[in-house]
Amino acid sequence: QLQLVETGGGSVQAGGSLKLSCAASGSGFTDYNLAWFRQTPGEEREFVAAIDWADTTPKYVHSVTGRFFISRDNAKNTLFLRMNSLESEDTAAYYCAADTNWGRLLGGKPRYWGQGTQVTVSS
Repeated sequence: QLQLVETGGGSVQAGGSLKLSCAASGSGFTDYNLAWFRQTPGEEREFVAAIDWADTTPKYVHSVTGRFFISRDNAKNTLFLRMNSLESEDTAAYYCAADTNWGRLLGGKPRYWGQGTQVTVSS
């Protein structure tokens, strides 16, 4: 069992930066592949970035490549998303997710979701 809690969302002007955190409680954090998704009202939840259990080969959706950086601190059971050069199109609720199955995670059907944190970028 894993519980995920996101923090760090807020309002920022275009071109600014934010760093999201996702604190995990429960056992086996290092066994989990982790990801960030985002969702705007009326839209499907969209994959943003993922990092595997071994902290290798991060994956990003093309629209954030070079601007967003995913990382994990296994000693603190925490997942991060550093977001630079934010654009109005990045405005969304951001969710962290966890699953031991990489394919299920990337497919948007992870075993665990956080409750989300809102990011609003004004132009």
